[in-house]
Amino acid sequence: MLVIPSVWDWYLEWRRAKRGFYTGWEIEMLMLCGALTREGVGWLRQNPQLGRRLSPINGLVSETEISEVRADWSAACDGARRHALHRAKELSRLVAVHRDPFEPILAILESDSPLNEYRKITEEILRRAPNPRRYPVPAAEACRAFLMLRLGLHLGVRQKNLRQLLICQNGSTPTSERRLETMKCGELRWNEREGVWEAFIPASAFKNSGSSYFNRQPFCLALRDFGGLYDQIKLYLNKHRPRLLGPMPDPGTFFVKTAKTNSKSAAYDQNTFYEAWRLAIQRYGIFNPYTRRGAIKGLLPHGPHNVRDVLATHVLKHTGSYEQASYAIQDTPETVANHYGRFLPRDKAALAAQVLNKVWEGA
Repeated sequence: MLVIPSVWDWYLEWRRAKRGFYTGWEIEMLMLCGALTREGVGWLRQNPQLGRRLSPINGLVSETEISEVRADWSAACDGARRHALHRAKELSRLVAVHRDPFEPILAILESDSPLNEYRKITEEILRRAPNPRRYPVPAAEACRAFLMLRLGLHLGVRQKNLRQLLICQNGSTPTSERRLETMKCGELRWNEREGVWEAFIPASAFKNSGSSYFNRQPFCLALRDFGGLYDQIKLYLNKHRPRLLGPMPDPGTFFVKTAKTNSKSAAYDQNTFYEAWRLAIQRYGIFNPYTRRGAIKGLLPHGPHNVRDVLATHVLKHTGSYEQASYAIQDTPETVANHYGRFLPRDKAALAAQVLNKVWEGA
């Protein structure tokens, strides 16, 4: 039935009536139709016997259309391909975004300093952290949430790289680069010579490892001791992390789950790490008008990937450079321009004015 243009018209109209507008999904489906009916390689094109199984459908597929398809399968495929590509071109001018990926953090991205806004959540965690003597496990979970957000803001890496980050304790021998490349994960280690904590992640551990950003070189970033970061890391490693592990075997990762009777592993996976981040945002980030708790008004629950949006937008707003913004999230300027360009236009004049106003300040 996919070689009959009227079927596609019915499907597109049904999608539009259901949502109220067209989205990129419809265009992708039309492009798939073009691929299936392409000469030489299309799967439908190579299976003309399917035409014998067609039967009329009242108001959709007529007996005449079926006869034409059976008479010349190749011509029917050519017609379906032309129709699909033509409709895809038409729809490309009408599509709308069904879900705004920035909606949960729009209140942050629209501020003058997105990073400063998001940092308020970490300050809220420290301010409301439970007493470790009375509530040892909740206090450990609060410290873990603080470090999740802080490391996410410093590194700007994807969720996978953050949750798989290994830990090399002070005084231990760091894992070799070759070993980390084999494991495809990074490590948080103490740099004895510089006296700083640093995150070392081989290029092979990244989703876009072939990007020009890496050029086959590892990602290595020193974490400076801002806002009591080192004290929290020390407290977490010496006290809170062992408490969270309990009797569970140590997976070797920096972040570990809270040990429970039904836990099989203390290591986070994609879903559990997302839920831990989302819970921290719900508990400390979203302002509650009734309890007057929470750091930011208008914030919605979200996962760790949105931190990359915050970093890229912050750098973009303060420098106006897609290239510098791409450095913050280990990506390319083209990707930053496509995803975050919407937050720059109204700030372009202000960025230029900062340079031009220096002339008048000295007059």
